[in-house]
Amino acid sequence: MTKRILVTGGAGFLGSHLCRHLVEAGHHVLCLDNFSTGTKANVEPLLANARFALKCQDVTDPLEAGVDEIYNLACPASPLSYQRDPIMTTKTSVLGAIAMLELAKRQRARIFQASTSEIYGDPAASPQSETYWGNVNPIGVRACYNEAKRCAETLVFDYWRQHGLRIKIARIFNTYGPNMRADDGRVVSNFIVQALRGEAITVYGDGRQTRSFCYVDDMISGFVRLMDSGDPITGPVNLGNPEQITVLDLAKRIIDMTGSRSRIVHVALPGDDPKQRQPDIAMAAALLDWRPSISLSEGLGRTIAHLDGELRAAGV
Repeated sequence: MTKRILVTGGAGFLGSHLCRHLVEAGHHVLCLDNFSTGTKANVEPLLANARFALKCQDVTDPLEAGVDEIYNLACPASPLSYQRDPIMTTKTSVLGAIAMLELAKRQRARIFQASTSEIYGDPAASPQSETYWGNVNPIGVRACYNEAKRCAETLVFDYWRQHGLRIKIARIFNTYGPNMRADDGRVVSNFIVQALRGEAITVYGDGRQTRSFCYVDDMISGFVRLMDSGDPITGPVNLGNPEQITVLDLAKRIIDMTGSRSRIVHVALPGDDPKQRQPDIAMAAALLDWRPSISLSEGLGRTIAHLDGELRAAGV
């Protein structure tokens, strides 16, 4: 069945891949983005498609649109981006969620809230399951994102309890792939760009902190499976790749894959940087029959090729 779908933050990294997937599936897609971190170039190939529309607008501004589903992805997601204007980050997450929940209520639409593994903070438990309440510093430099996303989850469940909204919440773990901005501050893009440029690769702390990286195609598949699941499945559901790697080993792998002569330098660890991050995806496997299928080596190869092309096109 063809659906009318709104994707907020649709010109961003994840949003642009989701828009493409939904259009290719035959749906009508309205992409909403204020281009604070997203780029028009990410959705440029879709502009000629009659089933795709692009609207430049902040998610917190009033919007009337006839929609069957809403994917609320709008919010800066990398530490560099969300710490640049922390007050605006909080407003985007909280007020944006309210605006989209109100629209969903008026339209009787199903709504998907993009939450984050950051709600677990610097976890004392590993892997992190959906029943773990987290270890978050509510006044730290990352709190504008962590706490705002936690508040957004609260709002989504209160609209479900109070108004009977059909809701879906995904807790997204580290994701990478094409359409990442070269300057977005995420660890994968940082390391790849530094390696391609032959610059020193900056590793925070001793590099023994662990991360789990999910390729973007796998993540988008999880989004759609969660949205299409039955109403009793509300989430939150962890989506991510449970394979762990240390940040230092990631840097070494990227150096090897790019053939770079970059050296690794260690810099001070940022405030509240988590020591470990690994999803327990048992719920996603059981309820959605979802597991990531693309290996880190394959995904990194695709991402390196994309960013290399971007840098060459920019003459960098």
